[in-house]
Amino acid sequence: MSDLVADRIERALQRIETAAQAKAFATARLERRNALLRGRIESAIADLDALIAREAENAQPEPADDEDAG
Repeated sequence: MSDLVADRIERALQRIETAAQAKAFATARLERRNALLRGRIESAIADLDALIAREAENAQPEPADDEDAG
């Protein structure tokens, strides 16, 4: 009977280890996807910032010449 109990314990431990490995794999995968997405978002924001800066520079009125003022 103790062999039966030991076998059940071994099977239970194996299921626990398998579940822990699956959880660790899923967590690592999620962290990689999160890092990739974060990098893409940071790049997109930098591109938008550059575009906004260029548009702001182009929208600035040109300074008036002193000759035109008088």
